Amino acid sequence: MEAPAAPHDPVETELTVTSPEQMRELGRRLAKLLRAGDLVMLTGELGAGKTTLTRGLGEGLGIRGAVTSPTFVIARVHPPLGDGPPLVHVDAYRLGGGLDEMEDLDLDVSLPESVVVVEWGEGKVEELTDDRLQVVIHRTVGTAPSPGTAPGEQETDEVRHVSLTGLGERWAAVDLSVLSA
Repeated sequence: MEAPAAPHDPVETELTVTSPEQMRELGRRLAKLLRAGDLVMLTGELGAGKTTLTRGLGEGLGIRGAVTSPTFVIARVHPPLGDGPPLVHVDAYRLGGGLDEMEDLDLDVSLPESVVVVEWGEGKVEELTDDRLQVVIHRTVGTAPSPGTAPGEQETDEVRHVSLTGLGERWAAVDLSVLSA
């Protein structure tokens, strides 16, 4: 009898993003690491940049049409322009029932041939697969001014700290540190 596969240690990287364009660029770079069957979970407060990151993913994956927040439709499928995978973009913010409500979206059917990005998916989609990329975006609000900031000058609150954690065999050999290059 074969021993069960050992769980893989999470693969992690952290970086700082200072503008919406940098968040979009992070999405474009991340798209180069993604393939059909990948689940990306995005966590962060309102306005953190989850949809902006997903716009960059869509650009990097070469999908048709603009990525907009699927808050009111819950999920949007963006077909590829070429031979890449479609992007399924889900906003689970208004779903309170966990996996039962998520099952109604048939994400398990879409997952093998698509890149599935779920905003607000924590506690709702982990059971879809053991292999997933968790992206947590922390928005820095009300921080002290940086050195060199003139008295009375306001800092913008566009600084984001992004933590990426790859879980499962799929991510075991992926070097996420290339995203901070």
